[in-house]
Amino acid sequence: MRVNRDRGFTLVEVLVALAVIAIAFGAIMRTLAQSIDVSANLRDRALAMWIAQNRLARQQADRAWPSADTREGTDAMGGREWRWREQVANTPDADLRRIEIQVRATQGDAVLARLVGYLARP
Repeated sequence: MRVNRDRGFTLVEVLVALAVIAIAFGAIMRTLAQSIDVSANLRDRALAMWIAQNRLARQQADRAWPSADTREGTDAMGGREWRWREQVANTPDADLRRIEIQVRATQGDAVLARLVGYLARP
């Protein structure tokens, strides 16, 4: 006599499979969140560097001879406000000035971009 039994998954097998899937989805979500954070950070750093480059280009285009001091201000880019700080310093060459530009987000204290350039006496 032959007994025909349909075999399916047991409740324990289904629960183990669901646990494995839940762990995998958790890892995927954590990786996705980290990727989003990295992308946002890179975007902020790129925008901050553009602000710094614009500040340096503006100084070079003005062809002014800035005094050796520190200036601060804000610029808008990418729908946000950015704080910049320019430090102009003398160099051993009397016809050159060193300018260091730092850019921060208005909400944070971390420097997102730092650019150093030189200005020649006009």
